[in-house]
Amino acid sequence: MRRIALPREGVPTGRVNAYLHDPPERAQTLLVDPGVAVPALFNILDSVDVSHVAVTHTHPDHARALARVAAKTDASVCAAAGHEERFRTATSLDPDQTLADGDQVAGAAVLTTPGHAPDHLAFLTDDGAACGDLVIASGSISVAAPDGDVRTYLRSLRRLRARDPGRLLPGHGPAVDDPRATIDRLYGHRRDREQRILAAVREGAADPDVAVDRAYDADLGNLRAQARATVVAHLEKLDAEGRVRGGPGTETVRAACTRFCRFPPETSCGGTGGRPCS
Repeated sequence: MRRIALPREGVPTGRVNAYLHDPPERAQTLLVDPGVAVPALFNILDSVDVSHVAVTHTHPDHARALARVAAKTDASVCAAAGHEERFRTATSLDPDQTLADGDQVAGAAVLTTPGHAPDHLAFLTDDGAACGDLVIASGSISVAAPDGDVRTYLRSLRRLRARDPGRLLPGHGPAVDDPRATIDRLYGHRRDREQRILAAVREGAADPDVAVDRAYDADLGNLRAQARATVVAHLEKLDAEGRVRGGPGTETVRAACTRFCRFPPETSCGGTGGRPCS
């Protein structure tokens, strides 16, 4: 896979990576994540016959130039199965075909990898896995409400690790030549953040804003809104697992005394000696 680094302000590393899969032994060619309409991209497309174009997910930095690329190349436009309406809204295009887990497109195997976004896909080839915003070489991946789902993100990391790709080709930054170590680092970071948020709730943080203050050590500055959305995504996971009790939209939250607590929150819990449940 050939990386095409496209400049874009406001994203990690200041660039988004498109990938071109054009092995000489195959008649079909796949372009992944044409997020920015810049000459560097179209100059390459002048010399390549692209048969299929797809995105790892429909966030604007990965999908914004898709319509222009499709018009220029007449390529078959691919969307994640089950997310066609989301795709149409993001790209103003009707997909020519949909991709489900295990499908093949232009010699790449499709792996569904939701979490960062519900429609997230990865494309596995002999050259490596184009995996969008599932991984990054340094730092961490945003898994933030309302799009982000921490449970499915962690599952997607496990699934990618099990496929054991030799190289990871992320949506931002350089290629990853130590896939398992990087996946383990990202998995550990997300679990560590979860434990900090859970500890904050158990210590009395009753809403996401207080949990942000207790779960993050650094001065967040203009990243506070992102951190709050991340905390909400984690609280949604903890609520689904019964480890916290969330109010509507997890705007209010309290800890459950056990994961499978059978007492309503307004009562005293027999398992804590008659103390109020917290």
